[in-house]
Amino acid sequence: MAAGLRLEKTSKHPILQLAGETLMLDLCGGLWLPEHRTLIVSDLHLEKGSSYAARSGQFLPPYDTRETLACLHEAVIRHDPARVVALGDSFHDARGPERMEPGDRAMVAALQDGRDWVWIAGNHDAAVSEGVGGRYADALTLGNLLLRHEPSPGAAPGEIAGHLHPCGKVAMRGRAVRRRCFVTDGSRLVMPAFGAYAGGLNVRDKAIEGLFSKGFNAHLLGDGRVFAIGRAQLARD
Repeated sequence: MAAGLRLEKTSKHPILQLAGETLMLDLCGGLWLPEHRTLIVSDLHLEKGSSYAARSGQFLPPYDTRETLACLHEAVIRHDPARVVALGDSFHDARGPERMEPGDRAMVAALQDGRDWVWIAGNHDAAVSEGVGGRYADALTLGNLLLRHEPSPGAAPGEIAGHLHPCGKVAMRGRAVRRRCFVTDGSRLVMPAFGAYAGGLNVRDKAIEGLFSKGFNAHLLGDGRVFAIGRAQLARD
């Protein structure tokens, strides 16, 4: 991935500072706040496959929820958080919890056991309010950080949001690599989508680029490492 480019190849889980708080960018796409013992994930889009089948008759392999939860389970085992925050669009639609297989529902319950589990409302799942454990909130403040689903349109120091599913694209020697990524300017941060079936928006799109008037770094989730890449080295689609 780094051939022919001056990329900063960081550690597997690099550490950043945001609003005086310590953030660890987990290679799985989650965010670990060690001082708060909190794991943050965004845009799980659970039951997206079953949603397509129910709404349009388009049948996708119905294993996205299980794969997403398996990745989340690995992160929870590794960090042992006191709190997990799912940063909105945790379900692809409001009826997603009704369609969950019993085994997947049991895995969610096991992940929640003994932890403060917070579901932040997203635009896909704002109507979900019961049936999957945990507690529900429109936003959550942790220390100097504000956790919410959609990024604020103006300056927002300390804000951590999702919703936009950022992906960074690097072109080199006639080839291109496109990966999910964290995006930050040191003041605010946008999380990558965590869900197995979640798509991605190029960070050079105005919806993302417009949030960072003074530039940004994208932290791409590579093979075994996170790569920090400046805006100027990122290609458009």
